[in-house]
Amino acid sequence: MWLTLLLLLALGTLALALVAHRLLAPSGNPFAQPPLEPPRPLVTDPGARDKVLKQGFSTRRVPPVLDAVVIGSGIGGLAAAGTLAKVGKRVLVLEQHDQAGGCCHSFQEQGCEFDVGIHYVGQMHAGSMLRVALDQLTDGQLCWQRLPDPYDEVTLGPRRYQLRAGKTAFVAALEEQFPEEKAAIREFMRLSKVASRHVALLAVLKMVPRCLATLLVRTGLIYWISPVFRMATTSHSEAVARLTDNRDLRALLCYFFYGTAPEDSSFLVNVLMVHHYQRGAWYPRGGASEVAFHIVPLIERAGGAVLVRAPVTRILVSSDGAAMGVAVQKGPSEEEVEIFAPIVISNAGVFNTFGKLLPPPLRSHPEVSSRLAMVRHGMGSFLVFVGLRGSAAELHLPPTNFWIYPHNDLDTMMTQYAALSRDDVPENLAMMFITFPAAKDPTYEQRHPGRSCMTILTMARYEWFEEWAGTRAKHRGAQYQQYKMSIAQRLLERALQRFPHLCDKVEFVEAASPLTNQHYLAAPRGEMYGAEHDVARFSPAVVAAMRADTPVKNLYLTGQDVFSCGLAGALHGGLICASTVLGRLLYVDLLLLKRRIKRRQGQQAA
Repeated sequence: MWLTLLLLLALGTLALALVAHRLLAPSGNPFAQPPLEPPRPLVTDPGARDKVLKQGFSTRRVPPVLDAVVIGSGIGGLAAAGTLAKVGKRVLVLEQHDQAGGCCHSFQEQGCEFDVGIHYVGQMHAGSMLRVALDQLTDGQLCWQRLPDPYDEVTLGPRRYQLRAGKTAFVAALEEQFPEEKAAIREFMRLSKVASRHVALLAVLKMVPRCLATLLVRTGLIYWISPVFRMATTSHSEAVARLTDNRDLRALLCYFFYGTAPEDSSFLVNVLMVHHYQRGAWYPRGGASEVAFHIVPLIERAGGAVLVRAPVTRILVSSDGAAMGVAVQKGPSEEEVEIFAPIVISNAGVFNTFGKLLPPPLRSHPEVSSRLAMVRHGMGSFLVFVGLRGSAAELHLPPTNFWIYPHNDLDTMMTQYAALSRDDVPENLAMMFITFPAAKDPTYEQRHPGRSCMTILTMARYEWFEEWAGTRAKHRGAQYQQYKMSIAQRLLERALQRFPHLCDKVEFVEAASPLTNQHYLAAPRGEMYGAEHDVARFSPAVVAAMRADTPVKNLYLTGQDVFSCGLAGALHGGLICASTVLGRLLYVDLLLLKRRIKRRQGQQAA
């Protein structure tokens, strides 16, 4: 007992010393001041937006004497680049697609605008850590529209349940719908509070020296530090089964689908997802592309650039095994262009980075191969983009998001769905998500008068589309188009059963399969959320290993694979990456700034 206490004391002293060292790092505080300017008017001119988001790659646009190069312009890459830019680093971000933003980009079709990744975001209330971080990276120019209640509706067979925002209203709504389950609901909320307060320890485990992380994991001391690590390694189905026998409530406590069945997913991840929206849900005014539109200028002011149509083909490595830059394929028939930088940051995901971009000898490095062996590819996604004739107001489109399941046994549903053969998929679709971006964004009608849109999302296995892998986008052949649209039409039919008044308002339908994600997002197997979010990924050993620094000197990872899925998860991946590169605990800087902002708000209210 005494030996354990002495060891914990020694580790605590060491951790405090490391924190003090990082806080006193000479790199400077990128988050010292709140944004100084109020939000400017929304920029709607396509030419002006293209100058920011669609700067094509050319050697003359590559800044001289770079401090870092970032592969990929998703929020993980932009967050890391923007943070480095705020301390004066000259960073080049390279994007293989024709516009910056990754899953934060949008596209237009026949007068309608569609977002591909951001459907809504939680924890955007004034003064929240996430809001403070995004305000810092966008100079306070990114505005958020709060969604009215109910922000989510969940259908389980014939029954519908609604989620409402607010610490009290959230619980009250659940208890009203499950009056006999008050004890279970309150215990879930207690666990949710513990998870939200302790989840930062997962980030700390990724930033402490690897030797210390290894010691904590191998000795089991990590479980003494916080209950959050036991929550992370507990199956969601197992955890909720201890809370309640009510199968509808069990399903409702894990209604966000990201390709992993509840029995295989981490209880911590699902608890945090529910908690993420407890205070409400928000949508970016002007659409998802506003995120990148306001981060890019920050990078440019420091002398950097964000260039598109710049596919990175390999990471350059010196004779002593250190990353020293990247090679870019300027055009299909042109030679590679080599770009040198002392720091290389990859937002391309762990599978692309370690499995494709590193030179072959390094791919087989024991530490590289061991990291790859710890994770699996996530499930792919399938999206249907529906253009509607009429504005959101005219069509009475709700800003609510709709999660629809055929029944409440989500484990059986996911297992059976994932086991389907390709030909059986169209007639056996399971879960679906329906959202109306035009109803969430008050600027949509101004930008696209007389038009609105609906997006439908479900999960899809890459194997169902693998026959057409390697074919060119928009030229995959009649069989692929027929199969893809057969799934899209079945999903649309189900959506129109829920919203029959839209049947004669559909102007066009387009769909995106895992191959679409592979092409536009460079997702190896069409996954939207990176590596699989199963229980194994959130074990302490894997959490400690899937960090920003890599076995290759001067090569760092950022984005979803570093922390977790979604905009918030990828953003935290960027902050962890920037903390590691700068040798500074940026979360402490953000926390101090958050407190200053809160004090100022209190003084203004008084």
